[in-house]
Amino acid sequence: MILQTGQRTDIPAFYGQWLINRVRQGFVDVRNPYNLMQITRYPINHEVVDGIAFCTKNPLPFIPLLHEINDYRQYWHMTITPYGADIETNVPQVDLVIDGFKHISTKRNPQSMVWRYDPIILTHNYTVDFHFESFYKMAKSLEGYTDTVVVSFLDIFEKVAQNFPEGYRPSLDIQTKIIKELVSIAHSYHMILKTCGEGDVFKELGVNTEGCLTLDCYERAWNVKLKAPKRTPARPECNCYLHGDIGAYDTCSHFCRYCYANTNQAAVRQNCLLH
Repeated sequence: MILQTGQRTDIPAFYGQWLINRVRQGFVDVRNPYNLMQITRYPINHEVVDGIAFCTKNPLPFIPLLHEINDYRQYWHMTITPYGADIETNVPQVDLVIDGFKHISTKRNPQSMVWRYDPIILTHNYTVDFHFESFYKMAKSLEGYTDTVVVSFLDIFEKVAQNFPEGYRPSLDIQTKIIKELVSIAHSYHMILKTCGEGDVFKELGVNTEGCLTLDCYERAWNVKLKAPKRTPARPECNCYLHGDIGAYDTCSHFCRYCYANTNQAAVRQNCLLH
């Protein structure tokens, strides 16, 4: 089993000690978010867990605890984007997150590290040229610490529409212009550019559209062959292998306005008090 930690919240940023406590206890209980009376217990031991997948915007609080899970395979997706507090309210400065990325990459390996530059959002402040410059600077800084970058454009889910009403997906022509340039920059710094949930529309531009959390990704990073049952994709455009997420919705205090996992800040604050 691959233990997923990042589809509903940011555990390394806010609940790292909780995760370590669960590892020490040897199990984690997870409520079904659509049926709170249904609880699934996932064992956490080397006989069952093939590896742990992390998705985070801030690994820094978790770094002092990583020695406790050194003997577990790990696969890291780290989102590093150029937005300010107007969109990502409580996300640390880019330079700090990049330092955390480099630290973990040095301890693990670059194949286990994925840089996420998503979602790509366009506003008066965050223009196409702004993204080109920001992506260039980040790619240059992360060269050698990863060989994969994942991008996507904003998806207007129900919670996103509520919390970020001015958000929108750019036209396909603008998307294509952006992707072409980002592919060129990524390749110049020895990175494969993948898209997340965008289908095959950009495949002819040199984009890898096979998926960003597939079994192949894990096998390549860990140099193993995994035996895993087939899973139904979360949505038609998604090829990722997602199962066993141990997080909870409405618990991430980054308060990113484009987040699909938070209803509103009040719900998050209430749940944090219950933690």
